[in-house]
Amino acid sequence: MLRLSKRLEMIANGVPKGSRLADIGSDHALLPVFLAEQQRISKAVAGEVNEGPFQAASKQVSAAGLSAVIDVRLGNGLEVITAGEVDVVTIAGMGGTLIADILEAGQEKLSGVSLLILQPNVGEYNVRSWLLKKDWILINEQILEEDGKIYEILTAIPSNLAKSSNAELYEPRTLTDGVEVDRELLLTMGPFLLDKPVPAWFHKWHWELDKLNMILHRLSRSAKPESRIKEQELQQELKQIKEVIACLQKDPM
Repeated sequence: MLRLSKRLEMIANGVPKGSRLADIGSDHALLPVFLAEQQRISKAVAGEVNEGPFQAASKQVSAAGLSAVIDVRLGNGLEVITAGEVDVVTIAGMGGTLIADILEAGQEKLSGVSLLILQPNVGEYNVRSWLLKKDWILINEQILEEDGKIYEILTAIPSNLAKSSNAELYEPRTLTDGVEVDRELLLTMGPFLLDKPVPAWFHKWHWELDKLNMILHRLSRSAKPESRIKEQELQQELKQIKEVIACLQKDPM
């Protein structure tokens, strides 16, 4: 029986039993093979854009004896599926901008899809922003630390299946000590993750503060006028993030 990393296992746990799955950027098809071996999915499409990973996925599926359940296809993003063919789409292990681009380019293929499970390596803001603009509703956010890296897993459903709205989800909120969290900060830091911050979330944002400080240091050495504007913007962002972290560390929600 195939074993998964903690990251992929957490994604697998979010796939409902009996799903028809499309795993985009499937690499070695580890996720669909695992779910098929567990008899958790009725069928799957493992999509890969590059020949090497496509061949690796094909070999994995064949070796597992699952060619009747998992169809490995070569193609770009959601091009590998037809509208209505699957009800769950997973996209993991790539940047948030690329994930948003894949979803944008393949919007018509999302007809009939009732669940998106997305795991950006960076750029979570871009994924949340796309979901918000396209009226998909986040229903869960998870964060974990594995092998020195931190991953966020974002789960969303179409608005017609949701019990709440994006307006409610991203409504500005006031934390204890009067710290204000606006929509932009919720898109950046995660509305669910802010509600129940865990150690991995704090680790992530301390690392992000370190990165912002390094950028500020570089900007301070530039004489360009636009550097001063960017410096002010980053200082404000830094201040907001520090306030949120300090508030939640002292009095978690």
